[in-house]
Amino acid sequence: MYFRLLAVSALVLLLIPGGANAQLTYSSGQTVSPAFEGWWQNDDGTYTLFFGYMNDNWEEELDVPIGPANQIDPGGPDRGQPTHFLPRRNMFLFQVEVPADFGDQELVWTLTTHGVTQRAYASLRTDYLVDKQVIGTEVGANRGGVSQDWQWNEPPEVTLGVDQPRRVRVGEPLPLVAFATDADGIPSSTKAGVTLRPSASRQQSERHPAYRPPAQVVPGNPNGLRLSWFVYRGAGEVNFEPVQMKVWQDTRPYANSPWSPPFEVPPVPPEGKWEAVATFEEPGTYVLRALASDGALFSAQDVVVTVTP
Repeated sequence: MYFRLLAVSALVLLLIPGGANAQLTYSSGQTVSPAFEGWWQNDDGTYTLFFGYMNDNWEEELDVPIGPANQIDPGGPDRGQPTHFLPRRNMFLFQVEVPADFGDQELVWTLTTHGVTQRAYASLRTDYLVDKQVIGTEVGANRGGVSQDWQWNEPPEVTLGVDQPRRVRVGEPLPLVAFATDADGIPSSTKAGVTLRPSASRQQSERHPAYRPPAQVVPGNPNGLRLSWFVYRGAGEVNFEPVQMKVWQDTRPYANSPWSPPFEVPPVPPEGKWEAVATFEEPGTYVLRALASDGALFSAQDVVVTVTP
């Protein structure tokens, strides 16, 4: 009987698909994949190309300075991309404007991590066309379902209450102040089924022919104004007080992430004034980003900080 069980076990192992290891998750040692999220056309005829990335690690944060291992061409190597990579999925993190005559050209983001080079190819292919509703759906807005009302959503407004650039020493607390407002209140805190505005059907008919209504199949996050500071560029450890809610899709329970159950958006502070303190453990040049979101769209402001010994 013992040998029969061994034989059955060996057969089961042989029948496991070779790709099963792809279902494993890792804390560190894996690569970061650049991602082209999509594009839309601006009122002046130019185009906005959206980028993000997937860090296959749940814990490891990688730093890749601008250069051969982190470049966007043509027009680069620096087109505003991050050099500090947070764990897991970070969507619609930055954008690049291209001219109205961009045509069939491509922007290529090349990123090398852990010795592996990967590229994201950005073009105006119609299957990459996005709008506000698509972006809201992709980031998991409104857990109750997709709302057409998102078409009138505007991202929060963010201003900084701190001078920049700033200069501090290692270990010296740096006060950070940002003001954020969400005047339109869209998306609302209600679930799906928001009544369309009278012009909705006309606006739907005027969309690009390639437009396809999105279906929400991603981790959801609640609606409501929120703001977090995080490191966008800079290789040293930075500590924030209070601890900032995560801006990446951490879906593990109680992870202080909008995508993590259970999570409730904290109350907006008086006068929409978010305050924090950053402390740096190593000298260098850093870019700290204040990212405000209403759950569907987002705006950011950056502070450049020079840290001396």
